[in-house]
Amino acid sequence: MGSVKEEPVTLQRFQPLYLISNTAKGRGVFAGRDIASGTTIDMSPVLVLDPKENTDHIEKTALYHYTYNWPTAHGKTQAVVFGLGSLFNHSTHHQNVGWLRDLKNELVIYCALRDISEGEELCISYGAHLTFEDADKQDLEAEAEAETAEDLLRIQLD
Repeated sequence: MGSVKEEPVTLQRFQPLYLISNTAKGRGVFAGRDIASGTTIDMSPVLVLDPKENTDHIEKTALYHYTYNWPTAHGKTQAVVFGLGSLFNHSTHHQNVGWLRDLKNELVIYCALRDISEGEELCISYGAHLTFEDADKQDLEAEAEAETAEDLLRIQLD
């Protein structure tokens, strides 16, 4: 009985990164040194959940808030992300880390969207369907007010 030998996948993680437990958003991952745009920050393996198991059990637990949508041949389900993937906090407009699914290898790959400074928190976008109060909401409202004030200053009266 022959089996297909798969090529090993070399996992990558940017070093150094550190965790702070008491940020305004809870635990957060931070850059231990400058990170150049495009750098792979982490490759996190996932556990793809059976859709029925997800609906019957996982959705009723806190673990559900740490899962990612995962497409399958029969629709979609959820996947539990191991590694740092479940620790990156959300930012609505200031995310500095992007992610993509590697369906074949059941991984999520995280890369720097822009240059990231040492000491900066690493944030991704969770999308529009948040299950929590957006910590960026006050910052976004303040930015909108500042933009409105700037627009008013540009109004030229004849």
